[in-house]
Amino acid sequence: MSRTLGARSTTKNLSIVEICAGAGGQSLGLEKAGFSHVAAVELDADACNTLRTNRPEWNVIEGDVLDPKVFDPKQYSGVDLFAGGVPCPPFSIAGKQLGAEDERDLFAFAVHVLASMDANALLLENVKGLAAPRFAGYREHILDLLQEWGYWAEWRLLQASDFGVSQLRPRYILVALKQEFAPHFSWPLNGPKPKTVGCVLYDLMSEHGWEGAIAWREAA
Repeated sequence: MSRTLGARSTTKNLSIVEICAGAGGQSLGLEKAGFSHVAAVELDADACNTLRTNRPEWNVIEGDVLDPKVFDPKQYSGVDLFAGGVPCPPFSIAGKQLGAEDERDLFAFAVHVLASMDANALLLENVKGLAAPRFAGYREHILDLLQEWGYWAEWRLLQASDFGVSQLRPRYILVALKQEFAPHFSWPLNGPKPKTVGCVLYDLMSEHGWEGAIAWREAA
């Protein structure tokens, strides 16, 4: 089912290529920040249909980002931002945490795409597991590569609940920028404390007269 993504930003002066775009959650945030998608790559057909329905003007590319017939980074040379929410199984505590040895590890692939694309900036997100000590060498290797290619880069763990979202969703973020742009970047400051899920959804849970709604609100 397609879902409306929301109001669009009126300022679109920065270009973006996004891989593993999903149904557009991160895409929406980037759009509101002033980025205009020149390509959104996604494997899942339903997610692609959602993107096309909500943003018919976008270049939605359906298929495996690893397939050069599907996605050729050099076509987008000089893009302002290269972003992606790459698969998390290599680092998730729910998986085997094989890291770089996992065939689904697209993190290193994405970093090399950045270089071939000569993008001005990189934004990648993954699960909290990537911040674990066992992946310290992996993270350092990524930073070394980016520095070698002329980028400033930094990892940071961000919590959705620190920015007004009523959800426990920690995400490990990698930001990289060409050295000339790095002085203009700063990580976001924490926002207001979010309402509980019980408070946010109470009206919906109780609208049909459910007697357990109050108890649910307190527990949630």
